[in-house]
Amino acid sequence: MGEAKTVHSPVVTYVSMFSLLTLCPPFVILLWYTMVHADGSISESWQYLREHGKQGFVDIFPRPSFTACKIILCYGAFEAALQLLLPGKRVEGPISPTGNRPVYKANGVAAFFVTLATYIGLWWFNIFNPTIVYDHLGEIYSSLIFGSFIFCIFLDIKGHIAPSSPDSGSTGNPFLDFYWGMELYPRIGKNFDIKVFTNCRFGMMSWAVLALTYCIKQYELYGKVADSMVVNTILMIAYVTKFFWWEDGYWNTMDMAHDRAGFYICWGCLVWLPCVYTSPGMYLANHPVHLGIQLSLYILVAGLLCIFINYDCDRQRQEFRRTNGKCMVWGKAPSKIVASYTTTSGETKSSLLLTSGWWGVSRHFHYVPEILAAFFWTVPALFNHFLPYFYVIFLTILLVDRAKRDDDRCRTKYGKYWKLYCTKVPYQIIPGIY
Repeated sequence: MGEAKTVHSPVVTYVSMFSLLTLCPPFVILLWYTMVHADGSISESWQYLREHGKQGFVDIFPRPSFTACKIILCYGAFEAALQLLLPGKRVEGPISPTGNRPVYKANGVAAFFVTLATYIGLWWFNIFNPTIVYDHLGEIYSSLIFGSFIFCIFLDIKGHIAPSSPDSGSTGNPFLDFYWGMELYPRIGKNFDIKVFTNCRFGMMSWAVLALTYCIKQYELYGKVADSMVVNTILMIAYVTKFFWWEDGYWNTMDMAHDRAGFYICWGCLVWLPCVYTSPGMYLANHPVHLGIQLSLYILVAGLLCIFINYDCDRQRQEFRRTNGKCMVWGKAPSKIVASYTTTSGETKSSLLLTSGWWGVSRHFHYVPEILAAFFWTVPALFNHFLPYFYVIFLTILLVDRAKRDDDRCRTKYGKYWKLYCTKVPYQIIPGIY
């Protein structure tokens, strides 16, 4: 809905920074270990750590290996090449507070299908076995933990000495600079957008690649793929397909247009996303669950419906913005508010705030089907263990926090117009409740 400085509470900032820097790396390894080596049981992992203490964690922490690094580098180089070389239409991002408008090449759909076709082709023709990825998963995650930390140091140095746009600058605190990032739109050269690579082409693409990997691993372990795994894989790949179909809309979101490229978002996309977001499939790979045709279809249809509604919410707003409000929303002219705001340079500009369709139900209704979709691709694991549902819980907390941050940002930016908008659309996420 426009540009403004992101609002961060100092207490929340330091708690978030401490959590991500110190707690998340060991959690990634513990999540992998529990899913793969402890039957998905938190109590079993906890008992092991109680008995063996710190040395026990050191013993289970996989060491980065040449094979893991080779897999990561080949995958990263392949995605970077696709990002640079595949054709795509020119798409302009939102104007930043400094007046900068980033330009992107929208070739995500092509990169997505080329990636999956190549991966399946390598397996089908016995050139590369994806189970190698699963077998070295712990080493891959540990390599990503350390490698992404080095990458974020590079981003911090680049932001200080060679920023790519005027959307950069220091907070005066070196730790916050490293954590939140120095640059909003860092690039290498003119054409290689770093955030598109980390968030979309490495992070989101790895979600689909790992979903296929877990499915293939279960096939090689048991000679067949359980219906629970089929449902999980279809829903996760459908969600990632939706993402790349809508990728140019993602470039207008908080991740791309407001959050700088620092440890918070880049390490999250390079490490946290491939591990945590794919964890239900990681669990199912060696825990096949038989659901039956009827239950499988119910879950699959419900999940696909949620993914479609999530997409339709984003499509509705994107079409509204593209046509400057001259479109139909649910068969009629949209209800809207014309809101003016002042940029950091003192210019007065205006934005249209959509108050009908999905965006009249609640201010962030699109988060509801997104959370439900995550639940539906997790529920095939049933309820023998809690850990497969960690992503659903994490996603809920993440989106509630994001909704609040977006509301705070828009309230600061639009003032009385945002107050009017909240009067027209009173609920933040769940209509009638919150």
